[in-house]
Amino acid sequence: MRFASRGRPDGGPVAVPHAAPRLYVLDGLRLLAALMVVVYHYTDLHGGWGRRPTEVFPHLTLVSRYGWLGVEVFFLISGFVICMSTWGRTLGDFIASRVSRIYPAYWFGVLLTGAVISLWPQVRHLKSWDTVFTNLTMLQQGVGVWDVDGVYWTLFIELKFYVLFALVVATGVTYRKCVMFCGLWTVAALTAQVTDDRMLNMWTMPLYAPHFIAGIAFYLMHRFKPTALLWGIAASSLLLSLHHMPKRVSDNTNSSVPVWPAVLILTLAYVVMALIAVGAFDRLQWRWLATAGALTYPLYLIHQYIGMTVIYGLRDRVPAPALVAGLIVVMLAAAWLINRWVEKPLSKRLRRAVLKGIEEMRRNSAPPAGRTVLQNGLTAVLQEPRHYRGTEPYEPYEPGGAPGRRLGEEAGRVAVGKPDGV
Repeated sequence: MRFASRGRPDGGPVAVPHAAPRLYVLDGLRLLAALMVVVYHYTDLHGGWGRRPTEVFPHLTLVSRYGWLGVEVFFLISGFVICMSTWGRTLGDFIASRVSRIYPAYWFGVLLTGAVISLWPQVRHLKSWDTVFTNLTMLQQGVGVWDVDGVYWTLFIELKFYVLFALVVATGVTYRKCVMFCGLWTVAALTAQVTDDRMLNMWTMPLYAPHFIAGIAFYLMHRFKPTALLWGIAASSLLLSLHHMPKRVSDNTNSSVPVWPAVLILTLAYVVMALIAVGAFDRLQWRWLATAGALTYPLYLIHQYIGMTVIYGLRDRVPAPALVAGLIVVMLAAAWLINRWVEKPLSKRLRRAVLKGIEEMRRNSAPPAGRTVLQNGLTAVLQEPRHYRGTEPYEPYEPGGAPGRRLGEEAGRVAVGKPDGV
């Protein structure tokens, strides 16, 4: 496999004008991670069952109690695809892409979940609709407001990753800058743990940073070629994440359970990502996986409290295995409807609106063309900045996003240079 054909380390134009195949395996891996979380919530939490899950699913819970590891897999994939999708893009493209991709389905999910738990408060009680309105910002954790749905805490983690990586995007994404970003983030996360600095801990996210960092390293392997440096970053990230595994297991279980299955599952996830990085799944071109992957985000957003409420209402009338299986099918169907009728139409409109706002900001922030100023006795002519090319941003297929264009679709297109502002 010729990794060199994927592009130059400085973010310049790619070497070969043909497009690389889409990584459909990432779509499948995303859906698998989402289903892990769904099964975990439906079979290992008290939720709507009203009794211990081990009494309802005495054998299944031995495996499903580790389903929360799907979140770790999400973060791994996110590091990979965010690095991939920002190559050669401006900060404005990145902002418009992320806002238009994560908010439409999220807004719908917040309002739907809020309505359900307001009408049927058996599983979760809604104190006031002010909580729902605050959740619409996705910043509720920053102001101490509880999440309308329990899964939303991971979205705040994702948002902080976007803010951190935006520092790289703002100056132009390159191989060197990505490696430096991985190294600096790792050092900062370790420092946060040693100093117990709350602010530093909030932004560096020591428990989850290794997954994002490993994902970035895996993408660099895929775009260019594996090197000892990149393998070292990925391996160090895995070892650091395994160090945190006892705490993660303790945080997600109600009793003492073995840690080694979680270690095994997470290690397997890293191995799969490593195989994706070296191109082992490039020939896997099952197009139906793109549709399956598109269901991941809306499924993740609506499944927990709405699903538990349904379980509460039907637990005495439908056998537990059939109830869980049927509920998952219904949730997948609902996710498809949300993707088709909410995500797709609203994302396009929101993206155009954000890009238009960014263009307006640039236009009105630039000094008038031809204006001269005296500085240190010299006359300088301030030119208008390069006109913003309002190209459609690359839409990655990752947790929180719908299927994007094929990986490497930018091939044959001269990459945009360093951005001049947002």
